[in-house]
Amino acid sequence: MPDASGVYIMKDSEGEIIYIGKANSLKKRLSSYLGRDLSGKTVALMSNVADIEYKLCPTESFALLLEANLIHKYKPKYNISLRDDKSFPLVKITNEEFPAIYVTRKKEDDRARYLGPYTSAQLLKDALRIIRRSFPYRSCKKLPKKACIYYRIGLSPAPCIGKISKAGYAKTIENIVLILEGRADLLIKKLSAQMNLKSKECKFEEAALIRDQINSLSQIGPAHAGVGRNSDLEELKSLLKLKKLPERIEAFDISNISGREATGSMVSFYRGIPDKNNYRKFRIKTVKAIDDYGMIREVVRRRYSRLKSEALPLPDLVLIDGGRGHLFSAAREIMELGLKIPLVSIAKEEENIYTIGESNAIKFKQDTPALNLIRRIRDEAHRFAVSYHHVLRRKKIIGR
Repeated sequence: MPDASGVYIMKDSEGEIIYIGKANSLKKRLSSYLGRDLSGKTVALMSNVADIEYKLCPTESFALLLEANLIHKYKPKYNISLRDDKSFPLVKITNEEFPAIYVTRKKEDDRARYLGPYTSAQLLKDALRIIRRSFPYRSCKKLPKKACIYYRIGLSPAPCIGKISKAGYAKTIENIVLILEGRADLLIKKLSAQMNLKSKECKFEEAALIRDQINSLSQIGPAHAGVGRNSDLEELKSLLKLKKLPERIEAFDISNISGREATGSMVSFYRGIPDKNNYRKFRIKTVKAIDDYGMIREVVRRRYSRLKSEALPLPDLVLIDGGRGHLFSAAREIMELGLKIPLVSIAKEEENIYTIGESNAIKFKQDTPALNLIRRIRDEAHRFAVSYHHVLRRKKIIGR
């Protein structure tokens, strides 16, 4: 699991979602479910878990929004306390001509709209604070007769003095609800269509305002939403000097202990998102000694000879977990197959990036979106390889 914010989804052996949680670090949180001194409730949960998926979010506060939306949608049985407990915070949108938005713990019979519940009041307030920068709204309990300080600092559209129409404010509320319901991707599509229309009408200032809203949303949706993911890929294309956008990236890793039960894995990411239907496992067949280079050559050869023979689409970029030697081992196999696929590798310690066309390693700045994308893909390839390796070892030891 990545050391990043997100939501984790636990499923039973029949694929039913039984628990949904959020974390600032998915790796640390999920590790806590595998310790020795677990509570009875956690033991009962984990005894029924057969699979865990995750969705990345830019911050824990937006993981909170996605968590609440998914719990409301799937109603997992181990999240009953969140659905029923009256002490959890809610977002209240008042039933007025110009609705106010604020956090409350009490749900009243007042025809207002309530969203949630959420597991953390502080994270919820953090999320609303970020949303409000791009989608200003009223938060006062009673509509005043003159503009308040929130209007002067750009956090309220001042409906109290007629600075925004009823229809315009209603659109703002509608957009905020989409974000709070974890549907920022849908809002991005809607805003993109509006921006294009404003541009065609030569209303460039209005188009620029919508563009800024889209850019802010790229940091809200899961896995950076569509716009953010494309931005990461554009940066990767530029830094690696690729001819086309690396929409399809395939990554390889090898797992073995002293050469025993050696396995290879290949994970596939499409537009920055794991495409698990295209993951592949390889049990090493031709290499007997401890030879990582030989194992990389075998799995790369098996993968791309098959794609070539079946005339299937090739990836836009191949990522190898390892250094220069691993990279050239993979490149040799691809060249012998007569294929042209861009290749890079990432070394484990200093996270240097190696390419075929550069004699020296490329050093990305730490925490750039492009490097973080490569890390995520590399870590997922490693996780997948190790999990398959453990399955084979268990089968050899206990026979199943």
